[in-house]
Amino acid sequence: MLGFITRPPHRFLSLLCPGLRIPQLSVLCAQPRPRAMAISSSSCELPLVAVCQVTSTPDKQQNFKTCAELVREAARLGACLAFLPEAFDFIARDPAETLHLSEPLGGKLLEEYTQLARECGLWLSLGGFHERGQDWEQTQKIYNCHVLLNSKGAVVATYRKTHLCDVEIPGQGPMCESNSTMPGPSLESPVSTPAGKIGLAVCYDMRFPELSLALAQAGAEILTYPSAFGSVTGPAHWEPVSS
Repeated sequence: MLGFITRPPHRFLSLLCPGLRIPQLSVLCAQPRPRAMAISSSSCELPLVAVCQVTSTPDKQQNFKTCAELVREAARLGACLAFLPEAFDFIARDPAETLHLSEPLGGKLLEEYTQLARECGLWLSLGGFHERGQDWEQTQKIYNCHVLLNSKGAVVATYRKTHLCDVEIPGQGPMCESNSTMPGPSLESPVSTPAGKIGLAVCYDMRFPELSLALAQAGAEILTYPSAFGSVTGPAHWEPVSS
């Protein structure tokens, strides 16, 4: 069962318990429960996680406000970890604006999220941060970076998307992520969290089973694919591959 909390348009929170498992997949089941999640000797409760869905805009501060409200609500309900989607920080109107709005990991926006994690006392999966890497001056391109923060606000893992989405969209022309984004150099080892051992990926990575297999063989219990698929790419990629 899923416990859903609805918000005004473009915001959505679902509460999940990673629990039952089938081979190579995690089946998520949940029910809303109070903040206190006591574990007694007679019954062991599963950890509660929150999946936050937002529709990002070019306004980074408004996006942060929206995400922060959902994260605080997740913490209030007892979640130990909250997942935010790809492009949680912003979605720009064009590649030039994307590059202009991007920040390094040590920038102001990520600092706000580290403070949020500390304030709420829960882990944050920041599913796709537009990162200006150390090679920004040379490349003038960014990374699509999945950042994992612990409950103290420390960055415990970063994975830079390796498979960039360069596709022809019928009726819309090409979508070339590689025009503004560099592919990441490597996979990130699965990370132990209060919800289990998590393997980090991003969106279009789902199309490449070798990545998920490598993470599973390295011990990942939960595979994460935070995504910002559109109205055309969602039905073509997300729905058939994830179902």
